Amino acid sequence: MQPPHDRAQQVTVVGAGVIGLTTAVVLQRAGHHVQVIAAARGEGTTSAVAAALWYPFQANPPDRVNAWSRSSLDELTRIAREHPEAGVDVLTCREAAVDPALPWWAPSAPDLSLEPTPHPLGAPYSFRFTAPRIEPALYLPWLDAQLASPVRVERVVSLDAVEGDVVVNCTGLGARALTGDAELVGVYGQVAITEPGDISLDVALGDERNESALVYIIPRRREIVIGGCAVPSPDDRPLTPDPERTDAMLQRVRAAGLNPGNLLRSRAGLRPYRSAVRLEREGRVIHNYGHGGAGYTLAWGCAAEVSELMRAAPRDGGGATHRT
Repeated sequence: MQPPHDRAQQVTVVGAGVIGLTTAVVLQRAGHHVQVIAAARGEGTTSAVAAALWYPFQANPPDRVNAWSRSSLDELTRIAREHPEAGVDVLTCREAAVDPALPWWAPSAPDLSLEPTPHPLGAPYSFRFTAPRIEPALYLPWLDAQLASPVRVERVVSLDAVEGDVVVNCTGLGARALTGDAELVGVYGQVAITEPGDISLDVALGDERNESALVYIIPRRREIVIGGCAVPSPDDRPLTPDPERTDAMLQRVRAAGLNPGNLLRSRAGLRPYRSAVRLEREGRVIHNYGHGGAGYTLAWGCAAEVSELMRAAPRDGGGATHRT
């Protein structure tokens, strides 16, 4: 936990996904008066759809992502240990690789090691590490419950019109309309959620060698999340899951000799991706969006950096302070 700020400020966080809620919790802990406003909350957010395993996927720049990821790893591990009701558990993870060279995100995973055997999903190499897995249906309400003021459901059309000494923009893909950021794009993802079947609830498997046909198997407490894909898509793409894609995901897993149970449901969403996470101060607005497929992985680290930016006085004329 960070020490309280010298002066408490009135802060409005816009967005109630995992980035917005985590940022609000961190700023409240630092002594600020925080109000979250959002067009949707809980099940209505992209965060509710996420497979939600700690893993630095589709996020840049690498050096900052590693720092944010490590910070989040430490906090999520603490939450798993001290707050079982939050829906966070630490699993063994095995990630497929085409060569034995350590991945770019190795600095953020202190126990990462190369396994001597091929990966269960068919890759010649396999990396093992431990990481938190988060169940959004438990975790998002848990974060929400940490806040002194309930989330206010309200659609924001202009950040300038939002009240507060500081406004933190955690609107994900919605930031494109609010800021005119043409670099922000939606990346479609889809998951199938099944009964466990014969799949262990203790080990997560991942293979991202083909981003259009990702394979990951992430156990929750009573079900399995199977994915997936990462397809750049327009904002108006229907988010009704494609049954053919669901079948293809399940077939890839079965072809590897793994047998999930009955299909329970499918989910789809758009990840908010840009070439680099935007985390910077612009006048009284702090932007915190563009986390790609790593919202849960980066949330606590990015929130801590937002808290640091709260200490910096905004430049005259609304210029941005030095950040990614």
